[in-house]
Amino acid sequence: MAPHRKARSSSPMGIRTPALATAALTSVALLSQTANASPSAEPKPSLDEVQKKVDDLYQQAETATEKYNGAKEKTGKQRKKVDNLLDDVASRTQKLNEAREELGTFAAAQYRTGAAAPDTASLLLADNPQDYFDQNQLMDRLTSRQQQAVDDYATQQSEMTQKRQEASESLQALTKTENTLKSSKADVQRKLAEARQLLSQLTTEEKARLAAIEREKREEAQRKAEELARQQQAAEELRRQQQQQQQQAQPTPTPSTDVGTSTGTGTSAGTTTAKGEKAIAFARSQTGKPYVWGASGPDSYDCSGLTQAAWKAAGVTLPRTTWDQVKVGTQVSVASAQPGDLVFFYDDISHVGLYLGDGMMIHAPKPGAYVREESIYYMPIHSVVRPA
Repeated sequence: MAPHRKARSSSPMGIRTPALATAALTSVALLSQTANASPSAEPKPSLDEVQKKVDDLYQQAETATEKYNGAKEKTGKQRKKVDNLLDDVASRTQKLNEAREELGTFAAAQYRTGAAAPDTASLLLADNPQDYFDQNQLMDRLTSRQQQAVDDYATQQSEMTQKRQEASESLQALTKTENTLKSSKADVQRKLAEARQLLSQLTTEEKARLAAIEREKREEAQRKAEELARQQQAAEELRRQQQQQQQQAQPTPTPSTDVGTSTGTGTSAGTTTAKGEKAIAFARSQTGKPYVWGASGPDSYDCSGLTQAAWKAAGVTLPRTTWDQVKVGTQVSVASAQPGDLVFFYDDISHVGLYLGDGMMIHAPKPGAYVREESIYYMPIHSVVRPA
């Protein structure tokens, strides 16, 4: 009888049914694909998210622009100061050299008279020439003219040291400001490049929808402006009625020979209004010119560059940046805003426009846009300032 033998396995791991083998191979294939596949991309942001991100980037770019404007203005002032100091140092160096030559002549004269052997090197290197002459017992032999020359040399040397130190410190400050200027410029360029990159990834349909969202935003801002205009008109009408009632209740005033210039609202208020109208006229003449960060005219503007140029046309000098412009003048409420007032936006005061009345302003909005009129409610309002 043949010995019993176990059936030989078809694989080292034992018998596998075709179904199990297929399932195993499928699992291996899936695992391999998962291992080799690149990490899954992040979900595509919605249009609202894209709009918010782009708006945030533009605002950040404006903040960096104001830093750039401030650093540029400061750099100009510091460079002028350094140039003046270097010119002063050069002039003083010339005078000091002339004084050295004169002192060397005096020392040589003392030597010829036999008073003392001159040590010209020690004289010229001495911190205080008078000490040198005292130590060599020469001061009592110097004439008044020579004594004056020694005193002048000592004074000039002291002032030279001070001016050189001041020039060195000013150069260091200038270098620091120039570094801030370069950093701010690079920051602006990064923010704008990121915004452009986001917008470039949108399809034609998405860009159209984004434009529709923008229109809705502007229409809502316009409705708010119209509501403010109605409120301001109602307040003005109420004020006129109150004035009429007061005039009717008062007896007829006796004619006066007083030639005072009071207008009831104050002469300064009337002057400000006239200047505001001039600022507005200038700003409106710039309508359609492109926004360019760091520009202050005449072919392009950023926001603070436009308001600065407009008020300059009215005879008022404003600082360059929004952060400095907001400090010039008197802060008023939005409801009390008058044409020509400056309207500032965002918590960091990174944008400014020129108020036109009826809830509207003219401003240089953002990269890719042009100087235009728009509702002040297009952006979150920080404050309103009436320039002095």
